[in-house]
Amino acid sequence: MILENKLNITNETQLAREEERISKIRAKKMFEIGYLNKLEPGTFESLKKIHKFLFEEIYEFAGSLRKVNIAKGNFRFIPIAYLEEAIKNIEKMPQSTYDEIIEKYVEMNIAHPFREGNGRSMRIWLDLILKKELKLVIDWSKVDKTDYLLAMERSPIKDIEIKQLLKQSLTNKIEDRQVYMKGIDNSYLYEGYLAFKIDEL
Repeated sequence: MILENKLNITNETQLAREEERISKIRAKKMFEIGYLNKLEPGTFESLKKIHKFLFEEIYEFAGSLRKVNIAKGNFRFIPIAYLEEAIKNIEKMPQSTYDEIIEKYVEMNIAHPFREGNGRSMRIWLDLILKKELKLVIDWSKVDKTDYLLAMERSPIKDIEIKQLLKQSLTNKIEDRQVYMKGIDNSYLYEGYLAFKIDEL
């Protein structure tokens, strides 16, 4: 299943490669021009702007709520009928402590608001909150990919695992571009588990 894209690519592998290349270029630019400093940490509006900045050269839907129901494995993300209300509730969640921030991150992942590119956008969004509230970010190079994917899969039921995993990788290098870029590195992508469109519920 190939997502319709502005690049007119019809090969899944080629699209994934170009998506990674372009989104990395855009992420680097976002950091260098200070774009993230203009965003309000923890708001959905900020997440939308991050997503649009990363993917607007690839997808028409960049920065827009998904219009289909999607699933990964046996887990179905929040149905579109409840998505807007869910996001409003997530925005209201507190974010003053580490635990609160990760809980908010987990809930936004359950919402999975975009058709594609949720993981990359949300990791930047998460670091933005951590940076503002705790003067810390996550060094994603220290997060084991397999452990992360499994912890994120289990987080809707039990979030202690993802909290512990990410806490071990916190760093005060909040202005380090290399640390920032690891969050969008393909080797750490949650999108490695493809999100599939499912029939309307």
